[in-house]
Amino acid sequence: MSLDRRRFLLGMSAAASAPLWLSMREVFAKTEPGGSWPGYAGATVIDALGSPGEYNAEAYAPMSAKALADARASGLTAINVTVSGVGSYATNTEETIRNIAYWNAQIAAHPEALCLIRTAADLDRAKRDGRLGLVYGFQDATPIGEDLDRVALFDELGVRVFQLTYNRRNLIGDGCLEPGNAGLSTFGQQLIERLNERHLLVDLSHAGERTTREAIARSKVPIAITHTGCAALAALPRNKTDAELRALAEKGGVAGIYLMPFLREKGQPMADDLIAHIEHAVRTCGEEHVGIGSDGTISPIDFNAEFKRKHAEDVADRRARGISAPGEDANVYTFVPDLNSADRLDTVAHLLSARGHSDSRIAKIIGGNFARLFAQTWSPAPATPPPARKV
Repeated sequence: MSLDRRRFLLGMSAAASAPLWLSMREVFAKTEPGGSWPGYAGATVIDALGSPGEYNAEAYAPMSAKALADARASGLTAINVTVSGVGSYATNTEETIRNIAYWNAQIAAHPEALCLIRTAADLDRAKRDGRLGLVYGFQDATPIGEDLDRVALFDELGVRVFQLTYNRRNLIGDGCLEPGNAGLSTFGQQLIERLNERHLLVDLSHAGERTTREAIARSKVPIAITHTGCAALAALPRNKTDAELRALAEKGGVAGIYLMPFLREKGQPMADDLIAHIEHAVRTCGEEHVGIGSDGTISPIDFNAEFKRKHAEDVADRRARGISAPGEDANVYTFVPDLNSADRLDTVAHLLSARGHSDSRIAKIIGGNFARLFAQTWSPAPATPPPARKV
């Protein structure tokens, strides 16, 4: 089945009810797609930005049996889970420490299902043991405040990924919504140096164009854009230009493509929109530099009136706080309806296989590239030269 045909079947409006949205698994059950993807039992599978749990779960509540079952069903080796707050210097340090304590408690309560990832060896161990590895990450540098010594504090608490900005301007630099596009500050340059010294990964998701370009140049090691899309396909502030993506790849970094409204300028994104962004990123960056960062929960969305109400409230709250990006809308949902399953990355792999991508390329995209980047960044040994671009 062509992607155009899938769009005909699956491209329902955002107001459609859940039963009208076929999952890709249901589509595959009715067709015989090409490709030979064997499944990802032997692959390292990484969601570079997301979270265990359910969308409407109460804050700081223990993980439910369903959330744990979905984590196991996902097939994920690891997920970069956000522990920072965003957009508030007043509260983000305390909020971040509380979030870390919460996830530490969940790991302690469910050691058979969850583990903390601090090193590449931990990643290998999570895969071998069949547990979901949690990589603690920031989506804003505000928890650091004006004190670079806090980098060491959060390093010791297990944080491994440090996103510099979240849409707006902070002490580090400009986010993607700042019209001035002022780039990286002197303090931001010092932060990157400190992160490099401590072998921690710099993340430029949500960063402005100039901040992105200057941070890539400033870092001595490869960096990440854990969750983004391609501006060439949807010219929205949250997406990266081809020039930014190429600069990232030339430094040896990896860009994770998200399952977010920003995959399209208008309307509800579907699986074929995600595939189009992945394929464009591969053509632009090379297959060694593309991954997945869903920016969603592992558990599928229960698409009902309560979800739609809560989603509309979230959009309104983000707009009131000044952190909402163009493309966020109460009638466009923050998940891809035909990939609404815990094991969505396996479905993505099958879709890529059906379009002729090799098993080795698919394994890189669904986790191998981020596994390599984590190993390069977190190791005290000198980073190996970035692999040659393969398109």
